[in-house]
Amino acid sequence: MATAKEAREWARAAIRGIGDSLYTPFAGDAGDDIDWDAYRTLVRYCVGDLGHQMLWCVSGLAEFWALTIDERKRLLEVAIEEARAINPDVVIQACTSATAAKDCLELTRHAQESGADIVYIQTPMMECHGGEGVLNFFRYIADRTDIALGMFNSPSSGYVLTAEESARIATEIPAVCATKEGAFRPANSRRLHELAPDLLIWECDTTVYRAGWLRDGIVCAAQLGTAGYLLETPKRRLFTEYWTLIWDGKLIEAMDYARTTGMDQFELDRGGWYTSHPGRPDYFTHWGSAFKYAASVLGLPVGSHPESRPPQGILPEAAKTQIRTAYQRLGLVDV
Repeated sequence: MATAKEAREWARAAIRGIGDSLYTPFAGDAGDDIDWDAYRTLVRYCVGDLGHQMLWCVSGLAEFWALTIDERKRLLEVAIEEARAINPDVVIQACTSATAAKDCLELTRHAQESGADIVYIQTPMMECHGGEGVLNFFRYIADRTDIALGMFNSPSSGYVLTAEESARIATEIPAVCATKEGAFRPANSRRLHELAPDLLIWECDTTVYRAGWLRDGIVCAAQLGTAGYLLETPKRRLFTEYWTLIWDGKLIEAMDYARTTGMDQFELDRGGWYTSHPGRPDYFTHWGSAFKYAASVLGLPVGSHPESRPPQGILPEAAKTQIRTAYQRLGLVDV
């Protein structure tokens, strides 16, 4: 774990590779319980069977807004326990986002004490007074903790930081060493790099990697929080092989690989169910049950209650059919 003072030097060496954003397997009536055995299996699968280098814990894909403070703490503890037993050097990234700064502080202190390496804070989802409000939120946490911090700039927050606002946070708070730019605005990320060149950037619009942005130092050699475990299996390492080509600078080979293996087509076949609900198409969501259904198609345990907790909706059969068919066409599961 890096202290706040060491954050940027640590990040340059440690934040690289594939970071898996873990779902939360629910069980019991209305999903009121968590299937801890299923969760442990997922962690072991990502770190052990797939050999991925990082975990992204209790974030949007995990449906953090639907979890209690105690559940969020325990999910992080279990992930650290299981992952470090397999790979002591695995990088543990914890999301401690909360509507109340005091809750965020409690979770961040817990992450620090539990041995997480870095904490990411999503742009506050309620009553956020622009960049000034986000800066004040980060400052409140940084002044009371001693751990590396990252920004999580997602449209699901309802407010997306500009490059200038993010750069100001990075400039005024040295513990902030990385950002997950989830708004699919490459031009904003490029501008952010110009303003804060020491800040590690992951751009969710991954086409920029094919454009050489990693070679140019604009983005970093890491997939900070993806569902990489839903894009390959231990016997067919599509995701790992593709990103290894990107990281090695073999861009033409990587693009050919994505085309000939069906990876590019899979993104089209699967559709937008992970991040879009038909009843609110203008809103960027993290639809937990869509991710978990995909996991179940690959044979991963998702708990006895595969749907999300409220306020998310029920995944329709049309989505399940489309996701399952996409996997069959890709060849990761049998027809």
